[in-house]
Amino acid sequence: MTSYQRGEAYQQRFDALAASGQDVHGEATLVRSYAPGRVLDAGCGTGRVAIELARHGIEVVGVDVDAAMLETARTRAPELEWRLGDLATDPLGDSSFDVAVLAGNVLIFVAPGTERAVLANVARAVHPGGRCIAGFQVRAGGYDLAALDADATAAGLILEDRWSTWDRQPLATGGDYAVSVFVRT
Repeated sequence: MTSYQRGEAYQQRFDALAASGQDVHGEATLVRSYAPGRVLDAGCGTGRVAIELARHGIEVVGVDVDAAMLETARTRAPELEWRLGDLATDPLGDSSFDVAVLAGNVLIFVAPGTERAVLANVARAVHPGGRCIAGFQVRAGGYDLAALDADATAAGLILEDRWSTWDRQPLATGGDYAVSVFVRT
């Protein structure tokens, strides 16, 4: 399988869900509720979230370390800005984003031990008062909410809200997924 085919295979899963009537744009809907003008889709993959945000007139920049995923994103939306880069180390912006979103388990897919660097780098790309929104599968023994909160605090982020889903369902005790909204100080 070529790298492009791998990106397409990943995207086809979401296309099939959408074709069956499921809402695959919960992340974009939540981000849009904050009325951003400019969004960083950090760990954008095939661009599903970025493309949906752009459909609503929001300026979006997508960044991902996986060239195959970005190739699919570029094919689907060549008019958007797609950057190949490591969220932990590559410059992401100049505090000009209103919101940065880390959807699709980005924080558990980064290299172990780099989560704090990723959050700090992403936070620097958001202007003071802007938001960083992260959703991921909380795993026992892995990167969890306590680690996320400590890393966010170190990055100058303050927890504003937390839910168990992108559509703001209350956080379930012992739940396995969390969506956290942080504000940059």
